[in-house]
Amino acid sequence: MVERILLIVLPLFAVVAVGFVYARRHRPDMGAATALNMDVFVPALVFSALASRDADLAAHAPLALAGLLLVLGSGLLAWPIARAAGVAVRTFAPPMMFVNSGNMGIPLLVLAFGQQAMPAAVVLFLVENFLHFSLGTRMLDRRADLLGVLRTPVMLACLAGLTVNLSGGELPTIVALPVDMLGQVAIPLMLFTLGVRLTDVDLSDWRVGLLGTLTRPLAGVALAWLIAAALALPPDQGKILILFGALPPAVLNYVFAERYDQEPKRVASIVLLGNAGALISLPAVLMLVL
Repeated sequence: MVERILLIVLPLFAVVAVGFVYARRHRPDMGAATALNMDVFVPALVFSALASRDADLAAHAPLALAGLLLVLGSGLLAWPIARAAGVAVRTFAPPMMFVNSGNMGIPLLVLAFGQQAMPAAVVLFLVENFLHFSLGTRMLDRRADLLGVLRTPVMLACLAGLTVNLSGGELPTIVALPVDMLGQVAIPLMLFTLGVRLTDVDLSDWRVGLLGTLTRPLAGVALAWLIAAALALPPDQGKILILFGALPPAVLNYVFAERYDQEPKRVASIVLLGNAGALISLPAVLMLVL
């Protein structure tokens, strides 16, 4: 069991570490690579996973609802914790709600449960990202454009993939193969980019970071377990949801905090310590679900 967990976790953190070490020495500008990933490679991954005939999307509808409840419930739990700790709710709640569902979630779930978990991982990624770009931005800026998220390449790829899947059609190999190849670029590039981005954050507010490091996996796993039981999710989906609940805060929380001037240094500490703490929390949760 220990060897299996190491084979799941270590490859993820190894790629993140390569990105971190490389960025410390060379300070690469990842703007173009990130834009390519979000505009081309991730949409290709999403489309390929959803359009596949092996993806029974109707069977993942309860999981999508569970993911929605998990994100919202994490925010509700973070509210009183932030108030008690004297931290602004808009600083503390988003990192507790919005996790590394893409950079770490998709590869982690696929490594843990096999390629058949890809549709479930993509469904949770889409739910979390839609909420982050809509509700998450509205939490930081009440004038944010909520319809803008529907025009992003990822959401357009989602709609296209759903259309192909629900129509019962099948893409010709000459189309499906290159799209699948483009999608395979997304996961390692997301992990590498995560490592690069972690070099930009600091630990000046380590106490808040430590609070977030403890709250995120404990609240997420507890909520996921309750939601899975309440919705009577199939055992495999319940395990996927619990592992999803243990994911660390998304680096995007730091990007948004900088953009909207919402205590970015504090958010940076939460993100950095949360991702470092995942070295301990994720293997522990893997032992629980496996």
